[in-house]
Amino acid sequence: MQFKLILVFVDDEKTDKVLDAARAAGATGATIISHARGQGLKKMTGIFGLELLNPRAVLLILVEARRADAILQAVTDAGGLDERLDTGIALMLDVDKALGLTQHIEALQKEHPL
Repeated sequence: MQFKLILVFVDDEKTDKVLDAARAAGATGATIISHARGQGLKKMTGIFGLELLNPRAVLLILVEARRADAILQAVTDAGGLDERLDTGIALMLDVDKALGLTQHIEALQKEHPL
């Protein structure tokens, strides 16, 4: 079975909405790295010239390749990633090898048949 890794970088408050959309599109789960920081095209400065960095979450979603495009589109829509510069990004990478997924694959085939 072929897999893709979808990485989604969004504001913390959008995490649940994006995860719900991914699950509805066929993802079986995700790993969440919270309290990430990042810079966009321009630095945002606040009072006293200090740089403002909004807390972000990084969602790592390992998905079966045939479902990947639909899941990527679902998280993009849910997070509003194409609305403004500061809404976050999503990207998809090929996975050469993934181990420890036998139970996930069986559950996926039962709950979300293609």
